[in-house]
Amino acid sequence: MKRLIAYRLLQALLVAFVVGLLTFLMVRMLPGDLAYRIAAGRYGYDMVTAAAAEAVRQELGLDRAGIIVFFQWLWNLIRLDLGYSLVSGELVRDALLHELGHTLRLACTALVLSIAMGPPLGIWAGLRPGGLVDRLVLAGSVVLRSVPQFAIGAILIVIFSVKLGWLPAAGHGRLAHHILPALTLALGMAALSSRVARDATVKVCNTEYYQFGRTKGLPETKVFLRHGLRNISVPVVTYLGMQFVYLIEGVVVVETLFAWPGIGHALVHAIFGRDVPMVQGTALVMGLMFVVLNTLVDVLNRVLDPRRAA
Repeated sequence: MKRLIAYRLLQALLVAFVVGLLTFLMVRMLPGDLAYRIAAGRYGYDMVTAAAAEAVRQELGLDRAGIIVFFQWLWNLIRLDLGYSLVSGELVRDALLHELGHTLRLACTALVLSIAMGPPLGIWAGLRPGGLVDRLVLAGSVVLRSVPQFAIGAILIVIFSVKLGWLPAAGHGRLAHHILPALTLALGMAALSSRVARDATVKVCNTEYYQFGRTKGLPETKVFLRHGLRNISVPVVTYLGMQFVYLIEGVVVVETLFAWPGIGHALVHAIFGRDVPMVQGTALVMGLMFVVLNTLVDVLNRVLDPRRAA
């Protein structure tokens, strides 16, 4: 366990350096005048003049060498200082804490929905391989994984907001605002987890120890709960951790589509405004979330895996 923690800490340091470097380079390489874009983010595109852009350039020292600016950011990061937004002047740390709360609420809702839909359907299909449920789950997972998330979200908006009028199409603040964006994320994740659960169930049901439980005369439910469920949960939990990649990838698109004020929505606006500290801070938080989640998955697998417990 100590070795695992030390490895993950080293990985977090590497992620911080690589993410910071890549985001810094990519934002600097985007076309357009950096000072003009920042001034536009502050005052609006209709109010920007060459004088305003030049004032921003002088204020922020945008003519300084890029390598000096980057290593200054690294030094500040060591001191846990993410700097200030170039557009709003707000502390990046405070802005990210506020936006991250919205994103985590959306992500947790989506994760709960995907767990409620995907693994139970996959286990049901795996207990009867080749049956009607198995074929339907396979067809549904293929379709959901083939359709881009923005298309799924748009379809849900058309059906439940425009046609039926049951749910709001965008915004936040009420429970109803969570449903469509969370469902958009959850459907794609459930499609993946159902296939993993199905394959794990088929594999476990064909093992010798599972068949031996049946020959002892145990009821099918007790055989599944005692010999199957815990072994099935190991690959499912591992894959749920990997699905977080899908969740973070999708949250940028989904938050923008549904005007959800989370970290993905903030990242899009920061890129358009060339707000380098905000882009670096947002990407850093996303990268470190991968490391934290992978660590939690590794620890949870050690607890769930019967072979490790033995």
